[in-house]
Amino acid sequence: MKLRTKLVIVYITIMILTTISTTIAVHTFGPQKATEFQQLYLVVVFVTTGLLIYWIYRTISVPLAKLQKAARNIKEGNLDFEINIDGEDEIGQLCQDFEAMRIRLKANAEEKVAFDRENKELISNISHDLKTPITTIKGYVEGIMDGVADTPEKMDRYIKTIYNKANEMDLLINELTLYSKIDTNRIPYNFATISAKEYFQDCADDLYMELEAKGVEFTYRNLMDDDCKVIVDPEQLRRVINNIVSNSLKYMDKPQGKITMDLKDVGDFVQIELGDNGKGIASKDLPYIFDRFYRTDASRNSSKGGSGIGLSIVKKIVEEHGGNIWATSEEGAGTTMYFVIRKYQEVPIDE
Repeated sequence: MKLRTKLVIVYITIMILTTISTTIAVHTFGPQKATEFQQLYLVVVFVTTGLLIYWIYRTISVPLAKLQKAARNIKEGNLDFEINIDGEDEIGQLCQDFEAMRIRLKANAEEKVAFDRENKELISNISHDLKTPITTIKGYVEGIMDGVADTPEKMDRYIKTIYNKANEMDLLINELTLYSKIDTNRIPYNFATISAKEYFQDCADDLYMELEAKGVEFTYRNLMDDDCKVIVDPEQLRRVINNIVSNSLKYMDKPQGKITMDLKDVGDFVQIELGDNGKGIASKDLPYIFDRFYRTDASRNSSKGGSGIGLSIVKKIVEEHGGNIWATSEEGAGTTMYFVIRKYQEVPIDE
């Protein structure tokens, strides 16, 4: 009940009681007796008014006390409470809005805590991943300065190692820079309508040459009966495929590595499946592999490289294409990554 309605009820109640009582007293007892009745009536009115005022006071004071306590909790940084008000009047609506504000503040606080934790983890990851190649480069440079590399073969090996470690650092920095741009929507996507079969065939051809040079067996299967068009950013989608394949190569533990790529038609989407015969992912880790900075390798083996954000970049790009990505894996057998891209469909124009 609205506060205004309550005040109107009080006013009408008092006015009606006054009018009715005065009328009854005059007609029943006469003017002299009516005066005595009016005195009694005033007592009744005072009591009734007091009860009505107390009723209104309770409907205001109790919620205000809860709001005051809630404001004190928020001031002290405590957001783990709840405001329970059942009223539908203005005070009740104010309490509901206050509760919605508390929930929003708590969500923002939890998001900030998670963000700060991720930033600390990022700094830790960067420090660890940069320290290893820097230490290696420093050691080999000192070896060259001390004359340890006293033959052309040793000098060539030292220089190649320094070059490879510098490339690792460059790759890490580029990966972090890219994720920062994607996360803040500072990368303009250049979408184009292209043939799915032709595009993924080109990707497969590039992968075949790259993997053949590394001694990895690559198989591509186009399982689509008919061609279709998709709206994608060719460069960014190729980055998705390359990141997934690079991740497969990074954790490949078989003497003969194998990577497969299948293209399928699944209704309104084109589905791409990238599988490997690597070490696989534990079931407890699988739900988190697309989270930022998550690493399944608890020991953080730096020989694997990377910042732990490669698959989060992949997920971000796929979602920006209106698609979805997920994975299945079996430890010791390998992992398969699936992602879908929506088909381009022309909307018929009624003439």
